[in-house]
Amino acid sequence: MLREIDTDVCVVGGGPAGLVLALLMLRSGARVTVVECARAHQRAFRGEILQPGAMALLDALDVLAGARARGAHRHDRFLVIEGERVLLEADYRLLPAPYDHLLSVPRPHLLDELLAHCRRWPGFRYLPGRRADGLLRREGAIAGVIADGPPGRCVVRARAVVGADGRFSRIRRLAGIGAGRAEAFAQDVLWCTLIVRPGEPRVGDVRVFRTGGGPVLVHGSWPDRIQIGWTLPHRRYRHIAGLGLDQVTERLVRAVPQYAAPIREQIRTPADLGVLDVFSARAERWVADGLVLIGDAAHTHSPIGAQGINLAVQDAVVLHPLLVRALAEGDTSAERLAEFERRRGPDIAAVMRMQTLQSRAILSRGAFTTRVRPRLARALRRTPLYRKVLQRMAYGNPSIRVAEAGVCGRT
Repeated sequence: MLREIDTDVCVVGGGPAGLVLALLMLRSGARVTVVECARAHQRAFRGEILQPGAMALLDALDVLAGARARGAHRHDRFLVIEGERVLLEADYRLLPAPYDHLLSVPRPHLLDELLAHCRRWPGFRYLPGRRADGLLRREGAIAGVIADGPPGRCVVRARAVVGADGRFSRIRRLAGIGAGRAEAFAQDVLWCTLIVRPGEPRVGDVRVFRTGGGPVLVHGSWPDRIQIGWTLPHRRYRHIAGLGLDQVTERLVRAVPQYAAPIREQIRTPADLGVLDVFSARAERWVADGLVLIGDAAHTHSPIGAQGINLAVQDAVVLHPLLVRALAEGDTSAERLAEFERRRGPDIAAVMRMQTLQSRAILSRGAFTTRVRPRLARALRRTPLYRKVLQRMAYGNPSIRVAEAGVCGRT
């Protein structure tokens, strides 16, 4: 039997961007339906580091403490290391408390906490296990979503649709909006999660080890795990994988020998490894009549600098008051919704520029990088510019704040 739902806002994608926006809109009196293709939050996730900017906004929504209580791992610094030498250091302890650190929170902990808050509102519906198959249109404007999956097919009629379904957004494609992909980084990341047993080295900071085989990111993850991301030239993994799994693990051991035992013991099949295609993108446009794209659906970033969740949460916070007013005034045209891209676009462009510079710093070679830059970095630490750069990494646009609830009108 076909299920039909009428709602104010249909959010496609139950990640941080979609659920933060859902919670904000519910607080403003909107009826919100979230369509999510996954049936549970137990699948593997890579990005789980919260920057201080995202922490502050989630705290304002009373979500951070609950997510943290489910299990989290604090990191005080971001380090780039070559051999025994620290080439670059971002010391978050120099920022004002309580957001004077990075926080590694398993994605299910954050999403489950957001869902728990959303479910307190009577106007909330959550439809897991359903993939958007089509868009409803009325007089040329997008007016809802057709979704299907094992739980059953449904039609969600909405006054506004928000595409928050990731960097390969189906909603973006259904709306005929180009992804705007750019090969600015030309890298892949080979990713794995390992269990660290008693007696093995723990990770108290987010570290990037520069090696001859490519930089390797290592950070601690709750409760007793580490995340390892090995950066390789784009499509290089195919060649390495062709040499056999033993060759892959031994090259990873050479890159981070301190984790040789868990790498050799726990990477047993190719399924224990994941490959992330690293690219940047900015959709050709973020809006259409009745539709807004947010998060990775609108702009995709490299994992460098751990900006993904930060940007997703900020997108939702910026869109919230704009969408509330658009609904109250009965105008969800592309012209009206484009205010979101006008406001958020410069912030996103600034992050992309910053990530390009960070990528060059991590990947560059030569005497300047290994000898001169560390001395310059130590000298810079004693200047106001250091804190300014750190603040920009941690918060992005520091003026973004959770708006008052407001009221959504209905027609």
